[in-house]
Amino acid sequence: MGHISRRSLLVGGTGAAAVAVLTPSLVASRRDAALAETAERAITTTGTTLEAVAAPSGTSGYRRLVAGPGYALVVREDLAAAQAGRDDRREGIASIVHFTDLHITDAQSPARFEFLVEYNGSAFRPHEALGSQGASRLVARVNELAAGPFTGRAFDCVVSTGDNSDNNESIELEWFLTVLNGGEVQANTGSTTLWEGVQSSGDTLYWNPELPVADRYKNAGFPELPGYFGRAIAPHTSPGLNTPWYSVFGNHDDDVSGTLANVRGSWNSLYTGDVKFTGFASSTANAALKAAISSPAASLDLSLLLALPTIKTDWIVTPDARRVPFTKTEYVRKHLEAAHTGPGPVGHGFQADDVDAGRSYYSWQLAPGVVGISMDSTNAAGLSDGSLRDSQWLWLKEQLTAHADQYVVLFSHHTSGTMEMTQPDPEHPLELRHSGSELVDLLHEHPNVVAWVNGHTHVNAITPQPGDTPQQSFWEINTASHTDFPQQARIVELVKNGDGTLSLFTTLIESDAPYQAPYDDGSQTSLASLYRELSFNDLGYDATRAGTAADRNAELLLVDPFA
Repeated sequence: MGHISRRSLLVGGTGAAAVAVLTPSLVASRRDAALAETAERAITTTGTTLEAVAAPSGTSGYRRLVAGPGYALVVREDLAAAQAGRDDRREGIASIVHFTDLHITDAQSPARFEFLVEYNGSAFRPHEALGSQGASRLVARVNELAAGPFTGRAFDCVVSTGDNSDNNESIELEWFLTVLNGGEVQANTGSTTLWEGVQSSGDTLYWNPELPVADRYKNAGFPELPGYFGRAIAPHTSPGLNTPWYSVFGNHDDDVSGTLANVRGSWNSLYTGDVKFTGFASSTANAALKAAISSPAASLDLSLLLALPTIKTDWIVTPDARRVPFTKTEYVRKHLEAAHTGPGPVGHGFQADDVDAGRSYYSWQLAPGVVGISMDSTNAAGLSDGSLRDSQWLWLKEQLTAHADQYVVLFSHHTSGTMEMTQPDPEHPLELRHSGSELVDLLHEHPNVVAWVNGHTHVNAITPQPGDTPQQSFWEINTASHTDFPQQARIVELVKNGDGTLSLFTTLIESDAPYQAPYDDGSQTSLASLYRELSFNDLGYDATRAGTAADRNAELLLVDPFA
């Protein structure tokens, strides 16, 4: 069989003459040819973005979604050349599903900062009340697929690389664990009869789905949906994964709004109390908060957190103790509860002695001959970017050496480019922290490292990390979130090619929700469909999150260090 290279997807020639031949019909013809060749190389494309991808109907305004053309496979030869005939020799040795940034959200929490949405689009998403329904249908998709499309190898594991909760709330963590393990979820807190979040406030800054107010979302074409909140908070049941899954810690699992350190639990009473946070009475404190939320590199005076300024108290809500923030230790302990074992393993990577030791990272036998390493890249100092504690760094070096005779795939929340937040951790102020660039250098020292899989950026991006020799190179695979459009996860298949090279096939998948559903249908599938539709139309939508063709469905070539 042949293969599709990046060069073959480009039009030959240069300048205006080359541009002139790119008519819509020619583009469609080449796309269809590439998709046909992709289908020939795969065992199956069904249910993946190799077959179809959510696409807007129309060109402007609020748009509904339809099934658009799939993403063809792109062969990446940045780190090794592709050899002919490798499909006939292909041997799948690991099959992984990558979830990241599910952001399961308590949209009624009083400790959310929606009023900062004009400074940071993630402060409020119009679809955030439907996250558990959307994630449940992603779980259903994985169960339906069951195996990788290029190897047919049953999934060895699912790994969720952090920001599993949105706001570090215990109830969000409970919903996340239930969605992945299976069971009933009722995404409601506070009042049992009234929706008390900003979307029922009448404030034109937000989408008010049940009110006839002309908010900025309605002005952009968002619909008015009577009965929406009743459907959103109705109990629904997640099927739970059929595949063992592993959990990674992210900054939204660690900090208030993923950004502000909860120093000595100073924010706890705000989470569980009866006052909705809409800002500080102090303009100076509000300015500092806006700066911290707006930039991952902003500085924030810790006195703001140690002794909270007076907050505005004009919005009263129903208190709920289930909203209390969890600590990192509590996160680990919660995964170890028998009620949350699901398809296993017990602890989802974490061990019982990790609780007492304060560890939130681990390694495991991902597949025969393949080791997975989960890193905790969060920094308790707050702000959104990360780094590694020195104690974890030393442990990682030991793990890489101990498993020198096996392939290694690493997982973390942060990417190499978002691990430059090396300020001292207030919980371990004297301990050195290590950056993403240092980590890349360390991984180059270990030829058995084949991939580093991560999230955080909400963008599909695949980056070659060349070493001094071909054997010292690896691929960094970053997958977009399942909260912001395009709401995708990724299958990663590790393959021996029988010619001295490896391939990593990276296939994006969507939830199994239909691309359109009736607005008044309260079923899980219809609400998951609406979740996707609203995310595309979000005023903060960023088309670059989908990545380029080379960042989506790709075959990543690599020299086999053991050949």
